[in-house]
Amino acid sequence: MIAHAAWAHPQLAAQVLRPRRDGRAEVTLRVAPLDDPRRVLRLEQALHALPGVQRVAIDRAARRVRVVWDPRRAALPQLLAAAAGAAGSAQPLHRGCADDAPREAAHDLLKRLLVAGMCAMQVMTYAFVLYIGAVDWVDVSTRGLFRWLGMLTTIPVVFYSARPFFAGALRELRARRLGIDLPVALAVALVFLASALHTVQGRGEIYFDSVAMFVFLLLAARHVALQARLRSGALGEAATDAAPLLAERRGADGALETVPALALLPGDAVHVAEGATVPADGVLESAAVQVDEALLSGESRPLTRRRGERLVAGSVLLSGPAELRVEQAGRDGTAARLGALAQRARQARPTPTPAEGREIGRFVARVLLLVALTAAGWLLVDPARAFEASLAVLVVACPCAFALTRPAVQARAFGALAQRGVLLADEHALDALARADYALFDKTGTLTVPQLQATGTVALRGCSPAQALRLAGALAQESAHPLARALAAAAGRLGFVPRATAVQVAAGAGIAGEVEGRPLRLGQARFALAPAGQAPTPAMEGALVLADAEGALALFRFEEPLREGTAELLAAWRDDGIVPVIASGDDPARVAALARRVGTGEWHARQAPADKLALLQAARAAGRTTLAVGDGSNDAPVLAGADVAAALASGTDLAQAHADVLLMDGRLDGLAHARAVARQARRIAAQGRRWALAYNLCAVPFAAFGLVPPWLAGIGMSLSSLLVVLNALRVGRGPAAPRRGRRA
Repeated sequence: MIAHAAWAHPQLAAQVLRPRRDGRAEVTLRVAPLDDPRRVLRLEQALHALPGVQRVAIDRAARRVRVVWDPRRAALPQLLAAAAGAAGSAQPLHRGCADDAPREAAHDLLKRLLVAGMCAMQVMTYAFVLYIGAVDWVDVSTRGLFRWLGMLTTIPVVFYSARPFFAGALRELRARRLGIDLPVALAVALVFLASALHTVQGRGEIYFDSVAMFVFLLLAARHVALQARLRSGALGEAATDAAPLLAERRGADGALETVPALALLPGDAVHVAEGATVPADGVLESAAVQVDEALLSGESRPLTRRRGERLVAGSVLLSGPAELRVEQAGRDGTAARLGALAQRARQARPTPTPAEGREIGRFVARVLLLVALTAAGWLLVDPARAFEASLAVLVVACPCAFALTRPAVQARAFGALAQRGVLLADEHALDALARADYALFDKTGTLTVPQLQATGTVALRGCSPAQALRLAGALAQESAHPLARALAAAAGRLGFVPRATAVQVAAGAGIAGEVEGRPLRLGQARFALAPAGQAPTPAMEGALVLADAEGALALFRFEEPLREGTAELLAAWRDDGIVPVIASGDDPARVAALARRVGTGEWHARQAPADKLALLQAARAAGRTTLAVGDGSNDAPVLAGADVAAALASGTDLAQAHADVLLMDGRLDGLAHARAVARQARRIAAQGRRWALAYNLCAVPFAAFGLVPPWLAGIGMSLSSLLVVLNALRVGRGPAAPRRGRRA
């Protein structure tokens, strides 16, 4: 209870509580993984045991619990303590973080589905009695009673459950386009009206059972697709929730105060206790610690972070405590950026592309033309059968399965990739990734992970190697370039690193600033030595140079081991017909050496961002589908210009902002898995469409000749739609084994 006492403060509680009109409050909690059903039951029982609790909704996939209760009868700390006791941990989320719209839509669809299901069962009972002739011995009034009961039971199906189809048809008509809702709405309305007219007249066939079953099965298919989309967003929601709302900030006098994490500013000193969650992105200023970044990267193995290295908001401190100097907090933090991309993936409704919309429009136009031709033909031959045959054609040829294939496949693919640490921004990235045949890779930080060599610090004038590394680290920690990050991490292991002031970063050249009142430059030799007028020497080639106004002070040489999975990815893609190309701003010798190591024939050195973009545009002009992979701000133009772009979660904000694919665990073989899933999704989508077209080609002629009654047509088309959606659930199963290190 003491651990949650801070939430009794009104200003903190106001961040997480959502007041309701009835006087109650609502709060959303992030809890520990609920893998054990018994833990879910204990959690629900513990919360319901509190006074004033009205409703508890548990989302196991997103690790969220929503509670509605009377705060006058049970305080928020009491609620948190009960939830933590049953679930292991419980953290309230900001009241604006939960997007209710998707789950409200799912809840609404489920209600309509349940109404349609219950009514369909009852209507089928009435129809069964009529079909088997169980009332033949009764007078006509009793038979009429069953017909009226069927009509009355179908009314909720048509006017409530089928309402989304009618609303969609109206939107399509207002937009002057043909979509799947129009033929569905026409079929439901015409079949119901015809059956109602026959019921009132007391003669003719009725098809209330067909209407109810048709609506029920179509709603069931849509429910499956919607649930797949919701599951695909669960990991993104978990990433959004990763950073805590409270932090322990150290004041000027060294005392700790509990403050909202949103109130943290760059430069603040934060204390993180062992077992606590890191509240903001920052630099570790204490001894080495072990952290768990599984929620952000999917890697379950503990990682060691040393003095001077970065800690990421949302990671859990396994050993500690730790002292953190805040760099980014709130919506600028890593967890928030990952969550924003995940939200894009979750909220991106799988809607048809313009080409697909035109294809569906042509399909619907042909369906309506077939219906008109069927009606005209039967009016000439046997007018009494024209209406029934036209209805059968309308229902049989309904393009529901045809149009449901793509959304269902995409929703499943997003979920399968999110579970393996790969986030996609939208469905276009999935298509482009499957078609890509030209991949342009940045070198430093993308294919390689720079590390300062053990003897890579060479002091030239006026300072020792340790002093030079300390001065260079002060400048390096102001840049997100991979070489600068490696240099800053090495300097941090030596102890305290001063802060640089008046910092200026020259993209692709280096960093200038003042360290302890001394003007310094760090970067390429030409940049660093410019104020001194000193000419670069051959020994400076490929090294970072630290210099002052009088000339070079030290050189720093790096080794660049390959990022895990790089060689395997490039080899597999060459066999798959993709042309891998390395484009780097580094010197030719280093780029050529890397190209030989990974077996890539095409490489380009001394490439500015505009040069990389020109390479990409040339490949596109040659008819290739381009993929760009990078991690730095200088990669942003090429990432934005590619057909599909991928960035590493360790990359800069600007690189992530222009990426369509985010590799959360930093492993390039995630791209191989993503491409395998994308290609499998294309194959399964094509299978679904072929099935829908084959079904229509086989069934429409029978319906047009009056051999398929509307009730059989409705069942057949609904089952074909449901089969297509269930087939989409195969995406992500089989193309790759589960990723190593993933938690069960």
